[in-house]
Amino acid sequence: MKTDELSELTWFKSSYSTGQGGECVEVATCPATIHVRDSKQNPTTAPTLSVPATAWHAFLGLVQA
Repeated sequence: MKTDELSELTWFKSSYSTGQGGECVEVATCPATIHVRDSKQNPTTAPTLSVPATAWHAFLGLVQA
């Protein structure tokens, strides 16, 4: 996705993120793709990891087990 398209997504901060500038991870979902970024950086320029939704759900299943 282009930077302007990423900025139009609805980003959700992890419940484990702190308001003190600690571990700050944000996730935005699309039907087929999950986007992840480090929100400690400037969100409009922060690198974004994009993975297929199926891979993201498999990852979550492993870390929640």
